[in-house]
Amino acid sequence: MKYFKTILQFVLLVFTVAIYAQGEVTDISMLRQASNQALKSYDHEKVLSFLTEDVLTTTGAGTLLSGKEALRSYIGKAPDSKMYWVRTPSEIQINEPSNLAWETGSWKGYDPSIGSDAVIGGKYSAQWTRKSGIWKIASQLFVTLE
Repeated sequence: MKYFKTILQFVLLVFTVAIYAQGEVTDISMLRQASNQALKSYDHEKVLSFLTEDVLTTTGAGTLLSGKEALRSYIGKAPDSKMYWVRTPSEIQINEPSNLAWETGSWKGYDPSIGSDAVIGGKYSAQWTRKSGIWKIASQLFVTLE
């Protein structure tokens, strides 16, 4: 009976952690959807709001940008561009003790001025961090494959 109670407590703990982690995955998925919408709406400040100040971004062509201001400047170099990007996660994992999450998937770039089909794409990964209860992207890597 003693072992049964210990096993039951362990199962309940694992179940509780799994439910909590699933909620965190849902939160990150919703943030990704909001980020995609901000990209499609060309709302650059909203896009940047999903990132930490010291975010590291590697563009699809391999350019490394260090910090939110560097990314803001990079975006500003093409003010008339009508390109937008959509990231589609295939996997999100949560590391609850470290307040980190891993997201990976595919991305596609669209230029509505030339049609509705993607004109470029590839794979991406993002490291999320939760500080003060809010998930933000700390690092993101894009690789152009299409």
